[in-house]
Amino acid sequence: MVTINQTLDAIMQLDVSSREMLLEILQKRQIDERRRAIARNGKQARVAYKSGKILPATAENVIRSLNTL
Repeated sequence: MVTINQTLDAIMQLDVSSREMLLEILQKRQIDERRRAIARNGKQARVAYKSGKILPATAENVIRSLNTL
């Protein structure tokens, strides 16, 4: 298994342009993964709502409820 330090050392051997490209690719992949997670959560919430496990509430009620935790 490759360690983070080994990976960083290998990356630092790349030229500046390649490192910038790698950074951009990683950022885009992170964004895509977050979007997929949000979509999964939305689908799960929709299923829970349709099955009656989640009841409708106003944003104000949800915030009030969160503040009492």
